[in-house]
Amino acid sequence: MKSLLAVLLFVALVGGHAEGSTHCPPTKPDALGPFYKPDAPTRSVLGRGYVLKGTVRSSVDCGVIPEARIEVWQAGPDGEYADAYRATLVADTSGQYQLQTDRPPRYSFRPPHIHIRVEAPGYKTLITQHYPKKEASEATFDLVLVPAPP
Repeated sequence: MKSLLAVLLFVALVGGHAEGSTHCPPTKPDALGPFYKPDAPTRSVLGRGYVLKGTVRSSVDCGVIPEARIEVWQAGPDGEYADAYRATLVADTSGQYQLQTDRPPRYSFRPPHIHIRVEAPGYKTLITQHYPKKEASEATFDLVLVPAPP
């Protein structure tokens, strides 16, 4: 029994990103890039073959941020940015989002990537990018936001 309690205490102390945790590192910002266009249509399917999902969280306590607005854009299979590969997602009441898309291509000197811009009331806007792992057909990418200054 003592060893079980010790394990549970250890997990609670170093456990990472559980709801209510006091340590949740913010998602690293990345370049907006030259192809951002506001007001992408609300949809969660842009193609087939790659699924990106995750939870929008607060850096303060790892609590979920419901109904955050997530804009995504990427190059299509031809390596060009087009409206067909732009979307606005809205996280659900549990902070979760999911995008189904074509696997982004490598183009020029850039590795495959998906641009992401996240907004939620009371938080700084996050601009970042997701880089799919080679040969992966899905990934989990939590978006951890920093509170806006008062």
